[in-house]
Amino acid sequence: ELQNRSARPIKYAMNKGNANSTWMSRNMIITGIMILLFLGLHFYDFWIPELNVKYVQGDMSGMLPEGGYRYWEELHHKFHDPIRVGIYVLSFVFLALHLMHGFQSAFQSVGFNHKKYTPAIKQLSNIYAVVVPLGFIIVAVYHFMTQS
Repeated sequence: ELQNRSARPIKYAMNKGNANSTWMSRNMIITGIMILLFLGLHFYDFWIPELNVKYVQGDMSGMLPEGGYRYWEELHHKFHDPIRVGIYVLSFVFLALHLMHGFQSAFQSVGFNHKKYTPAIKQLSNIYAVVVPLGFIIVAVYHFMTQS
């Protein structure tokens, strides 16, 4: 190795991946898998029961027989367990991390990569990536905190 280094005194140009990419872009696969697992839980919690009520029982109203909204009661029932709320909150944090890179990357993939517009797109993607998951986190935490 010393002989090789002495034969070429100028080092080869190297691409340092960590210097040219964000943590989010390097971990899209991890956050994507976590989101996919969360989707399975979310479908189990909300979508499958909704299919049963609407298409098996035929109730399209969204109302409970004793009054009140079915969706409110269902959210209140699902988010009484702090572990389930924690899983939902953590999943939406993963969604935020995934969206921070994915939203901006989608614009770049279709050709919107310009030094004038890219900073604004990155800013917009960061706002979107925080606001949307935060809204869902607020729903889960609100229903957990208002348990009687």
